[in-house]
Amino acid sequence: MKNRVICGDALKVLQSIEDDTFNLTVFSPPYDALRDYNGFSLDLVDLGKQLFRVTKSGGVVAMVIQDQTLNGHKSLTTFKTIVDWCDNAGFGLFECLIYKKNGKDGAWWRRRFRVDHEYIPVFVKGKKPTVFNKDPVKIPCIHAGKSMTGGANRNKDGLTVSSRKMRINPTKCPGTIWDYANGGDKIWLKRNHPATYPDKIPYDFIRVFTNEGDFVLDPMCGSGSTLVAAEVLGRNFVGIDISEEYCDLSQQRLDYHQTNLVEGFKNIKEENKDQVELLEQKMSKIVVEKFDLTQKSEFTKSVTNPSNPSKAGVYPLTAS
Repeated sequence: MKNRVICGDALKVLQSIEDDTFNLTVFSPPYDALRDYNGFSLDLVDLGKQLFRVTKSGGVVAMVIQDQTLNGHKSLTTFKTIVDWCDNAGFGLFECLIYKKNGKDGAWWRRRFRVDHEYIPVFVKGKKPTVFNKDPVKIPCIHAGKSMTGGANRNKDGLTVSSRKMRINPTKCPGTIWDYANGGDKIWLKRNHPATYPDKIPYDFIRVFTNEGDFVLDPMCGSGSTLVAAEVLGRNFVGIDISEEYCDLSQQRLDYHQTNLVEGFKNIKEENKDQVELLEQKMSKIVVEKFDLTQKSEFTKSVTNPSNPSKAGVYPLTAS
């Protein structure tokens, strides 16, 4: 079942998947009716329980989410979901990151502060993540290489530790506020989805919380950002979406990525010939398997396309 897009109801598809399957899930659910996702909706309570079950011990689930403002008040969907998933689904909250959206100033906001962020609660199954590597997402230090005096922090008893001289490292952890450029990454295919997040978000989470060959899930794969990031980084993946339109969109992005990968290898050196041939074999298999709907596994037998029940909603991408 690895490396494919499945068109179907996420909860029903997840029920067909074995326990302890995925190392990491990165996704953004349709929350608070802030966008029209072709009329589809989702039960976040049941989703939390299913994601906990299919996540491996030490695995992580990262969810990009925000709250609607209704009658002057925030819906609190984010916080209610965090509490529910920790109290009832079984997760622990590893951290809650802030996705700072660097976009337009939004000067038309007159009665509220401009909303320039989304939340990314990071859930863990078990005591701590199996993989946690901050090095790939470290950012440059402004004063790298300098010797400065500081570090006068307070102890638990309230007393201040004396300042000391420290040499500033070249890089540092980004902390809990992660800055990303807003928009569609200048990728024309992403414009066909009503609510996208930067490809860099799943790219960063995959590098921090997984190793090469691990298994990544996006249960609402939409424009395919998580799937493309997983493929680029050499991880296995499964994407699920109830909309046939968005399944096709994810498929197009993966096909586009692989096609350009092949062309890139061709343009480098003759010594890449074997790699080019291997990629072209994968591409030819994608085309065959995409339309070979008679070879359904036990995993996909009960999954059908909601808009066309006679058509199995499985789009394999590479050989398992």
